[in-house]
Amino acid sequence: MIEYLKEVGRGKRGARDLTFEEAAGAAKLILEGGATDAQIGAFLVAERIKMESTDEIAAFAEALRRGSLKHPMDGAIDCAGPYDGRTKSFYATLPTSFVLAACGVPSTLHGSRSLPPKWGVTLPDVVAEWGVDVETPEGLDRLLRAADASGFLFVPAELGCPKLARVRDIRTQLGLRTVFNSAEKLVRYSDAPYLVFGVFHGTVFDKMAQLVSSLGYRRAIIVQGIEGSEDLPVHKRSRLFLVKDGVSELMIVDPEVYQLQGEADDDTEWTAERQAATCLAVLQGAAALPHTDMTILNAGVRLWLTGAAGTIEEGLDLARVTLSSGQAYKKFLQWKEIVLP
Repeated sequence: MIEYLKEVGRGKRGARDLTFEEAAGAAKLILEGGATDAQIGAFLVAERIKMESTDEIAAFAEALRRGSLKHPMDGAIDCAGPYDGRTKSFYATLPTSFVLAACGVPSTLHGSRSLPPKWGVTLPDVVAEWGVDVETPEGLDRLLRAADASGFLFVPAELGCPKLARVRDIRTQLGLRTVFNSAEKLVRYSDAPYLVFGVFHGTVFDKMAQLVSSLGYRRAIIVQGIEGSEDLPVHKRSRLFLVKDGVSELMIVDPEVYQLQGEADDDTEWTAERQAATCLAVLQGAAALPHTDMTILNAGVRLWLTGAAGTIEEGLDLARVTLSSGQAYKKFLQWKEIVLP
């Protein structure tokens, strides 16, 4: 491990990016017990200062994938948001996934209990509000059976990828972003050919587009979403990169063009309880318009990405009908009937 530390920890002028092979070697030592906690912490901090390269992130993602859960779902879309959660915005990706499943597009979400740097409410926190077991192997087994029945796969990441559990303590002690914040979102539990990937800063669009191209997704979008998530906001325009056949294209999505309206969420705390209740309200047709429109927007874009709709406009129409007819809520009930103990 020391040889890798010497390369990434030489300081501002001396540090260099590791090759894919070198990063894979470092990842193996970190994840399989070949490095001390001090070495792991030093490596992660040095990488953060240097800024991780695409090869380094790809190597860590591949290392996490080895030994992780593999539950293939044909034609699925992987919705990859930050594992450090949210504090100020609605998890539209959750009801969106049931809309997608009701439209015949399998959807995968994954996450872990709160992590740095944000320490926000996470998807397992929200799902647990419905009484779902996100802590045990028995709970994971029910989630897998529910995925087969409903088309919606939710994976508590530290059950699906035990290697992530091994580095949790070190990550929480460091309290900052590390290479794992990107790599953990790319494990591909369902071998999904489609990806929507959230980033916080637009400055990393090019890097993430290169990374996604190297990992072999059929089509992907890199989204500068709310709180760094994969969710497009409905109250303002968004930038995203469409990645297809190794080529990336910048796009602008303007909700007003599609006659969708909304306001930015206020400063009221978005607790797990509030997230779970709002998700249900959207699926039941009883939510405030901004949260419903936000779900329609994200579902429409993802239906277009996967080819289930020919255009974003067609995707929005399909999402709107699926919600208003109650089909998405029926998918939720089908999923919930299996996952509850």
